[in-house]
Amino acid sequence: MTKNLILGLALFITTGLSAQFGYTEPSTNAEGSKYKFTKISSLETTPVESQGRTGTCWSFSALSFFESELIRMGNKNPAILSEMYVARKAYESKAEKYLRMDGKINFSQGGAFHDIPYVIRKYGIVPQSVYTGLVNGEETYNHSEMFNVLDGIMSGVLKQNEARGASVSSTWKLGINAVLDGYMGADPAEFEYEGKKFTPKSYAKSLGLNMDDYVSLTSFSHFEDYKRCMLEIPDNWAWGDSYNVPLKDMMTVVEDALKSGYTIAWGADVSEKGFSFKDGMGILPVDESTIIVTGKDNKNFSDGGADRSSNAFMEPVKEVEVTAEMRQKGYDNKTTTDDHGMHIVGIYKDQTGRKFVLVKNSWGTGNYPKGYLYVSENYFNLKTINIYLHKDGISKGIRKKLEI
Repeated sequence: MTKNLILGLALFITTGLSAQFGYTEPSTNAEGSKYKFTKISSLETTPVESQGRTGTCWSFSALSFFESELIRMGNKNPAILSEMYVARKAYESKAEKYLRMDGKINFSQGGAFHDIPYVIRKYGIVPQSVYTGLVNGEETYNHSEMFNVLDGIMSGVLKQNEARGASVSSTWKLGINAVLDGYMGADPAEFEYEGKKFTPKSYAKSLGLNMDDYVSLTSFSHFEDYKRCMLEIPDNWAWGDSYNVPLKDMMTVVEDALKSGYTIAWGADVSEKGFSFKDGMGILPVDESTIIVTGKDNKNFSDGGADRSSNAFMEPVKEVEVTAEMRQKGYDNKTTTDDHGMHIVGIYKDQTGRKFVLVKNSWGTGNYPKGYLYVSENYFNLKTINIYLHKDGISKGIRKKLEI
């Protein structure tokens, strides 16, 4: 099924979450599953999309988040924003910083939630219908060849920079933009949308989103609690900062936000045995030996990856109780890594009373919950890298501690 057909069908049904799925309470995660989920809160969002074979989850998840923000602000039928416009403009800035840092920072397909406000402030934004990032009749995304070409250009420029007595011209920027034009389409300087003319910056202004209202939160013990820190992950090339909070506050922030009408962008490790997109679930079973993994996750975590099979995905099992010490150890020994960006749109509880967040993914709608999955509080506590949300979604008590 083509991306446009999937999008059309989803729009035909509705942008409302419960109406998309036809959920009745309680719901479950997979065909035949004995899990029974009862809604605490779920919020509206735009249709599930597919990032294809690209490492652009950060753009898909963050723009899905901002589309839900537009819904919250009263726009019940917001435009789908162009993930590939953001990816393209991020490449331009990423290449410049990569050269300035002599190649000592990340140049990859990946990114972070901070990239979206960075791009919107510097360049603007456009609707997806204006800039799809697809050329030559393509219907799905695949950036493998494009990135290899971009990476080759930057490697060549670095070699020139390292040559004794040599200087770097500005011509390399023309090469980067020519590659982006060829693989993604020309950069739209001006466009017409719904009968009005815009530039990317004027369109961004028309949305009414204030990029200064959005903050990132994380929780690691090597940072001081309730203070700003720079999230130490390779894809944070823009050096965006976060607020560090104790682990006990992380799920509290998520639950409070969802109950108050605010969704959350979520960065996490998804390479664990207990993360099964096929089964619509992320859990931390005490006995991981019951989970059989076949195959491998792909490098950019752009699809369901390795196949995971276990009864643990079909009926409630005992989970690991997570501590801040466990969380820090996973980050320090690299068993917790920055893999994937997603969008948290609801909070539920199962029949045992355990809390789960409902997560919108960007791997298409092939699994039972139609592109969504339920992630347990235990998994969230151990494997979250950071969350990103409107500052007003945070309770006054925690905002006061953060001095927001």
